[in-house]
Amino acid sequence: MENVVEGGVANATQEVAPEKLREGAGEHLSKSNEDYIESIYRIMRAEGGEKGVRSVDVAEQLDVSKASVNKAVTTLRNAGYVEQNRYGRIQLTDSGVSYARRVWRCHRMLRSFLERDLGVDPKTADAEACLMEHALSPDTQDKWLAYLEKQGIQVEE
Repeated sequence: MENVVEGGVANATQEVAPEKLREGAGEHLSKSNEDYIESIYRIMRAEGGEKGVRSVDVAEQLDVSKASVNKAVTTLRNAGYVEQNRYGRIQLTDSGVSYARRVWRCHRMLRSFLERDLGVDPKTADAEACLMEHALSPDTQDKWLAYLEKQGIQVEE
């Protein structure tokens, strides 16, 4: 049985639903859709982000089909996180950039912590950070980042 903090008191009999962990972060996306929005963000950063990204590039980065990307883009568009122009390029909205930046920063924070503080090899640290990033609430992420900053570790966005 896991300990869950409720109202500041650890409670070993109740569980918190995953969507409750992310409250206050806007509309919560599934792990899969967070991976898509993070991928779009990473590609936009790498390419300068002016023209948006191609769905084929997202599919390649995530090793999924273009149809899977199109389905995710529909979900992200309906949630207000992306726009897609008539030529098919995907662009993050302001709220999409904010959401994606939080997921990406959490990923980098976790990867850095696993590598630097725990000695996990980089490939494993990256894979495990990807798994962990979806489970942390924004409040926990902020506190972890503040802790790392106190240790003199800056996590790049």
